[in-house]
Amino acid sequence: MPTANDHYRQGLSHYGKRAYAEAIAAYRLALSERPDWSDCLQALGMAQMHAGSLDEALKTLEQVTVLAPEDPLAFTSLSMCLQRLDRIADAETAQAKARLLSWKRELKTNPHAPPPSGSMPVQT
Repeated sequence: MPTANDHYRQGLSHYGKRAYAEAIAAYRLALSERPDWSDCLQALGMAQMHAGSLDEALKTLEQVTVLAPEDPLAFTSLSMCLQRLDRIADAETAQAKARLLSWKRELKTNPHAPPPSGSMPVQT
């Protein structure tokens, strides 16, 4: 019997072939076993976005930012979806959050890393 990981990997394979409907179905099977799996939810949101289901993608990707609030990729993906919805200011805010999170991660291994560029004030 396939596991959640099997379904997730199958979804990734479909996504790579741009078979978004099939990817979405596979990710949903994985999530039926592990509903709070943020990596799988992020993949689902991106597949939904590429399939043109922008409102669904937005809900999914917002859920990812709640489950993984320190993950820069969660906010980058959210920003991409918001751009497609023509919510540019919100997209820029999400992307600024992604840059800040990436910088904070970088500081753990490189304490002299320069802050991200952009208009968002840096808060450490």
